[in-house]
Amino acid sequence: MSAWQPSAQGLSDLLQLLREAINPTDGQNVQERLEYFNKIPDYNNYLVYILTQMPQEDQYIRSVAGLTLKNNIRSHYPNISPQVLEYVKECCLQHIGDAAVGKPVSLVIASIVARGNIQNWPQVLQVLLEKLDDSNPTMVENAFSTFQKICEDSSRDLDSVIGGVKPLEYMIPKFIAFFDHPEGKIRLNAITCASQFITLRSEPLMTRINEFLIALFNRAQDDNIDVRKAVCQSLVSLLEVCPEVLLPHMPDLVEYMLFCTQSDDCDLALEACEFWLVFAEQDELRDHLRPFLQKVVPVLLKGMVYSEIDLMTLGGDEDDAHIADDEQDIKPRFHKANVVENELTTKEDEAANADKKKSGLLDDDDSDVDDDEDDDDYDDFEDDEFYGEWNLRKCSAATLDVLCTSFETEVIHILIPLLKGELESSDWLHRECGILALGAAAEGGMQEIAPHLPELVPYLLNNLNDPKPLVRSITCWTLGRYCGWIVQSARQSPEARQHLLEPLTQILLQRILDNNKRVQEAACSSFSLLEEEAAMDLVPYLQPILTTLCSAFSKYQHRNLLLLYDTVGTLADVVGETLNNPQYIDVIMPPLISKWQEISDDSTDLFPLLECLSSVTTALGKGFKPFAEPVYSRCVVLVCKTLEECRLCAMDPTLEEPDKDFMIVALDLLSGIVQALNTDAEPLVASTNPPVVQLLSLCIQDEVAEVRQSTYALLGDLAISCFEHIRAVVPQFMPLLLQQIDPQAEHLSVCNNATWAAGEIALKWGAEIREYVEPLLQRLFPLMVNPQIQRTLLENVAITIGRIGLVCPTMVAPHLEMFIHPWLAALTPIRDNEEKSSAFSGLCEMIKVNPQGAVKEFPAFCTAVANYQNVTPALHEAFGNILMGYKSMFGEAQWQQGLTSMPQEVRAPLQERYGI
Repeated sequence: MSAWQPSAQGLSDLLQLLREAINPTDGQNVQERLEYFNKIPDYNNYLVYILTQMPQEDQYIRSVAGLTLKNNIRSHYPNISPQVLEYVKECCLQHIGDAAVGKPVSLVIASIVARGNIQNWPQVLQVLLEKLDDSNPTMVENAFSTFQKICEDSSRDLDSVIGGVKPLEYMIPKFIAFFDHPEGKIRLNAITCASQFITLRSEPLMTRINEFLIALFNRAQDDNIDVRKAVCQSLVSLLEVCPEVLLPHMPDLVEYMLFCTQSDDCDLALEACEFWLVFAEQDELRDHLRPFLQKVVPVLLKGMVYSEIDLMTLGGDEDDAHIADDEQDIKPRFHKANVVENELTTKEDEAANADKKKSGLLDDDDSDVDDDEDDDDYDDFEDDEFYGEWNLRKCSAATLDVLCTSFETEVIHILIPLLKGELESSDWLHRECGILALGAAAEGGMQEIAPHLPELVPYLLNNLNDPKPLVRSITCWTLGRYCGWIVQSARQSPEARQHLLEPLTQILLQRILDNNKRVQEAACSSFSLLEEEAAMDLVPYLQPILTTLCSAFSKYQHRNLLLLYDTVGTLADVVGETLNNPQYIDVIMPPLISKWQEISDDSTDLFPLLECLSSVTTALGKGFKPFAEPVYSRCVVLVCKTLEECRLCAMDPTLEEPDKDFMIVALDLLSGIVQALNTDAEPLVASTNPPVVQLLSLCIQDEVAEVRQSTYALLGDLAISCFEHIRAVVPQFMPLLLQQIDPQAEHLSVCNNATWAAGEIALKWGAEIREYVEPLLQRLFPLMVNPQIQRTLLENVAITIGRIGLVCPTMVAPHLEMFIHPWLAALTPIRDNEEKSSAFSGLCEMIKVNPQGAVKEFPAFCTAVANYQNVTPALHEAFGNILMGYKSMFGEAQWQQGLTSMPQEVRAPLQERYGI
């Protein structure tokens, strides 16, 4: 043992501080003083001395010393001297078996291994392995507990070669040998330690996998429930990582897992149910799972019935709409910045986009690479997503969902007779379970379930009025999953509209005003889905919808209010300018403005409210004008406040970084207001203090991509509506804008918005953009000809090239042959609008300059012209001139031959509209 000894005074002072830490009167002060001790070189020696060398001291004091030492190692490892580390290691290794402080000693050892790497302390493994053979059970248990923490924290390091051998070569056999130890806790630790290496497919484990499996199966009926859970966890990991080792044992394994899934112990049942979820998710195992579906599906259905523990945990069987929320239950909200996008011509996309130009989301196929949101795949599983942890019920429902998607017909045929029994049950718990299962089956089983829906939907509508809130809420959720079918049916038949869509709309609105908070939440979520599916079909019911949503503002508690903003925003998105009607504005704006005035500048509740207001602003257009000035001014204040906090933070690094989401969401709403008011925004922009260009010049260089993304959206909108206010500074912005249009862009949404803004600037700046045309084209062309880039970005690149070609055709036209093919492919399908019109006008100007550059793509050009429905008079004339120009260029014989080779759906419109 090292000769180090503590000073009496130092030891006394530290003990006094640790006593205060146990019963603090000022916790922060104690933590600050403990942190200050880290400046003393041998501080950690004192801590380990108290932990291991002072058995006479209170056990809690010693434990606090150990936990403080562990935290110091985690936080300050590089600054701890080698001599101090050696002393700490010596003391800990000698006291692994200490009954009083074995746990904190284990934590300290594991922390040293995790921070310092096992390569620097291989002897700890040897010592721990020796301790496993000790006759003292406490010593063995503590040694295994230490191993477990090391295996969890440092599994990859242990799987490497140290001193010519892999430690696991002798650790794995030792762990397996302890699977049948008399002490349950030691069996549990041994299984947990060995199983840490399954996901790594560690060679020392894989070469002994049969030995490992036999030992694991021997524990399948262990009298210790925690050991059985560990067995299930290991089997689930094996199924996920190396299923081939389990396939020979599958019939017995299935029976075992079915038995465990029905255990009275809900934790064991959940661990076993994970087996079915993993099994269902792996396509390559489908044929191995198929023979067992008849047994698995009923067990999953059984697992979806609320347990007594579920019901006790959830509560919620009463009217609770008047009770304030527990703020801890409210998830933090994050804002997703605007992405400027265009609209496709397909009916589905029209419904989804519903006249929106800006969206916080790209389409599924275009999901942005810098989107960091990590959504749980099954987080939407049923009504209590915020209320409860992942449990057997949710796991069973998620598994059924995956099975219905993977096996479709087979699972639905098994499920429907079972569902009939559940849905007709007199026990509300079973009816509720049947409704959940019906919703879980919706995505994969729609085709098979659809014939039954004319009966099932009225049944569900009836259950929206069930006395039990949990039945009402799950029915809302399930109907949300069948909204698409209901809306499609209503579009095909007036009877379906009358008997399905109208009652659904009416009763969901009643449930939005339910007296139970969980039902309110489920109803809002489902109504948002209905809005997205039905879109303009909801216009006849706008007055009652808005009246209901307005009433909800005064009824809802904090958390459901946040959801209500989304529901209102989605409605505005889908009905668009229809909302710009005085009778609708008078209903929806007062509660929104009231909330706007209530919420403080530093509350994250601003995020969903501002997002909602952005949608409403875009929908109302100039109808938003009476409300614009205070909203605009506050957004400017939010941006200025965040910029000032950033400036102060740069000067003083000890200050907390500001939350830039406040700035992003404010920039997005500013963009929405400018876009909605168009030229009527000019007085607001003119009176902005500090001037709006000053704010833009700071935000456009921000290190956070989303800030730049929103700034470019605002810059583009200002170019459209108030160009004179930014004209003087456009030369200052152009080099920054060019940097963001990068073929290798890390943040595609920034690149997208900068590209769009460049096109808007080109339209207004005209020929003055000349000196930036070549640098812009050098950036845009690689994107234009890249088949891998996202659709939204590709469309904006094409539109911007077209617009630059409109104002500087002689500079762009020489490159026509190189880009015209992907250009036409990108823009022919999008909906006819002003952006498309300006881009095609630019194309016509370029073809006039360089007709030879488009010759090879003349058939594609004709297809684009034929598909263009709503052509402006000027563009119609330009198209006609181009077509006549080519006709004279080709000569009559070649022209007629070319016309004959075109499909009738292209040739007929050209002849009809342009007389060619």
